[in-house]
Amino acid sequence: MAAYHRTGRVTAALTACLASVALAGCASGDATAPPATTPAPAGTGAKTDGGTVLAGQPDVNGDGKVVIGVLSPGDINDKGYYQSFVDTAERFATSKGWTIIKRGGVNTSEALNAARALCRQKVDMVALGAADLRDAIPASEEPVCAGTAWYVPSSDNIPQTSKIMLSTDEPDQSLLAAGYAAGLLMKEKGASKAGFVTGPEVDFTSAAARAFRAGIRLVVPEATLTVTYSGDLNDSAKAKEATQAQISQGVKVVYPYLGGATDASAELANANGVLTLTPGTDRCASTGPTFDVSVLFSPGDYFRAALEDFAAAKLRMGVEKVWKLGVDPFPTVRICEPTPEQEERLKTFIADVGSGKIDPKAEVKRLGS
Repeated sequence: MAAYHRTGRVTAALTACLASVALAGCASGDATAPPATTPAPAGTGAKTDGGTVLAGQPDVNGDGKVVIGVLSPGDINDKGYYQSFVDTAERFATSKGWTIIKRGGVNTSEALNAARALCRQKVDMVALGAADLRDAIPASEEPVCAGTAWYVPSSDNIPQTSKIMLSTDEPDQSLLAAGYAAGLLMKEKGASKAGFVTGPEVDFTSAAARAFRAGIRLVVPEATLTVTYSGDLNDSAKAKEATQAQISQGVKVVYPYLGGATDASAELANANGVLTLTPGTDRCASTGPTFDVSVLFSPGDYFRAALEDFAAAKLRMGVEKVWKLGVDPFPTVRICEPTPEQEERLKTFIADVGSGKIDPKAEVKRLGS
């Protein structure tokens, strides 16, 4: 997987645990954004109803080149959470002929000076790889960073300013859709028992389980969901023990909502003919382990979509971008090998969430307990 919801609403401890997660690749797509505004005169921004599009995007400093600076609190070669964010930027930058300046292992105490250093190198954007580096944000108000766009994963204690874009999502949406996709597969098999294996019993894990249960019940009303809190997102032994216990109880689908222990749980599910889902990335092409549903809410995917807006002169500062299922390319959910009917029903469900026809919060309240 790549990360847990929300985008950047990740505690320092949780972010650290995600660093060990191996990714099988992130999908990408075209971002849905408000219409582009007419470029403002040099040195100013074009005001929109929600924020400001910096003049000259993506070359906001007007030096004839586009440079993206990325700061990460972790190892940017970890093959996991931190690397996925940087790799996304590099792939997109390469396709556009842009330059990436990246720095990993940035301590929170160094964040402010690290951001200033990037601005001195004439970057057009400063992107924070995680909300842990929030102490860098004051640099966005300083002359050294004038005319620089800022991409910041959202967190409850990061105030919105006119100089930054905050990025977040609504977990109920993708987890409800994940449950709906699992329900479609369960209905085909005549199954009514599902399992959810995760780490500590905290707000985000219990909320995810409730939304997943509600989504299943939209398709299989009598379905039950067994939730096991192993206490550790990365402990493979605990994940396998929890998964085996659920399989012994007759579950036909297991959602390993885990970090580094994801594959251990999925491999056991594979060996017992139990369906499984991904917690964050597109792994439909994975062969070891295999997955039946990809639930996509990777921070790298969100960043890619933001960079696409930046390239199209649509990225707005002074707003919190809430990535919405059925509106934006991410988050989304994909059944890896769907029947035509399953594919159409999931597509319609996602579109109905995007249009407001389906209210995820209301469905979770109604069916999630």
